Amino acid sequence: MESDYRVPTALGTLAWTVALVVLLVRGEGLADGERWWIWVCAAGIALGVFGFFYVPYLLGRREAAERRRDGERASGSEATDNGPRA
Repeated sequence: MESDYRVPTALGTLAWTVALVVLLVRGEGLADGERWWIWVCAAGIALGVFGFFYVPYLLGRREAAERRRDGERASGSEATDNGPRA
């Protein structure tokens, strides 16, 4: 049983977005040594958006491969069942 990937992906992306907004609102109050967190948030948002669009593609490819594999198994078993038996 597979779970719905969209909810955790959307929540994670939303959390990174909120964190980015908080950091940007702080603006100049953010220490120079802590500014790298802005890029961490941006990367989290980018990865979340990428995952949201890539996972359906990945699931579709996986499903197509399973159908293809099942089709090969079915045609392979028919070929051996129809042959002469010794």
